[in-house]
Amino acid sequence: MTITTRRPHIVRSDEADATGAPGLLNRYLLESAASGGDVALVEHVLAPTMLAAPLHRHSREDEYSIVLSGTLGVIEDGVEIIATVGDLVAKPRGRWHTFWNAGDDTLRVLEIIVPGGLEALFRLLGEPGGEYDPETLPPLAAEYGCELDFEGTMPLVEKYGLLF
Repeated sequence: MTITTRRPHIVRSDEADATGAPGLLNRYLLESAASGGDVALVEHVLAPTMLAAPLHRHSREDEYSIVLSGTLGVIEDGVEIIATVGDLVAKPRGRWHTFWNAGDDTLRVLEIIVPGGLEALFRLLGEPGGEYDPETLPPLAAEYGCELDFEGTMPLVEKYGLLF
């Protein structure tokens, strides 16, 4: 979707493009191409105990997560955080982090990515055929300025019984 005017623009809930499957779904509300690369907005929808991604850090973007519904678990540079509806969690570039659904209900998080661009990686991973493993995902993530830590992810998976 491209916003070509400075007049008000609306993305209806049934118009947003989405990738993934029930349990781990991404809705693309504003992609970087529509904002001149300045920002992207993606809604993540996670089932209970679902881990969004392996522990990772990116070199190009800052991420801001606003909890719309449910309970968000975050680990950011070794610190575990629980956030609830209305809370904002900042995940600055260069810091190791990941997040998961830490509650019993569906988690909905609005992810603000500044500058935009990382949402293209989410798209690749969420489309059919986007199944990657610890061998193939790191080089793909590196194309987007991301590093992954699968070994560091596993204690979190075991501690909370997360789906990954």
